[in-house]
Amino acid sequence: MNHQNGRKKLNLRSSHRKALLRNQVIHFIRYGFLQTTKAKAKEVQKLAEHIVTIARAGYDFNTIRRIKQMLPYDEAMVKKMIKEVAPKYIGRPGGYTRLINLGQRPSDTAKIARLEWV
Repeated sequence: MNHQNGRKKLNLRSSHRKALLRNQVIHFIRYGFLQTTKAKAKEVQKLAEHIVTIARAGYDFNTIRRIKQMLPYDEAMVKKMIKEVAPKYIGRPGGYTRLINLGQRPSDTAKIARLEWV
């Protein structure tokens, strides 16, 4: 059985969750780090690592098309991913990001984590 092996729902509808993760991946690519709740950071990590794996193929039509399908909002970040971020990880089989636990937020005691490139 393949039960309980899917993505986290993050208490959001699918369209909102998809938009949230896309925007957070774009922020992560732009600034090189992302500080958010641990559950969201783990989901962003999965998506970002998948995009890097696709981008390692190089700057060609099919690669651009596949990444634009995942990140349709910001074409500049698609190009940055292919030209700047992905070439650093050509020889690396996976694990392009690191997740650092930062403790709990004082207001609601949510677990906070920082996601950054390795």
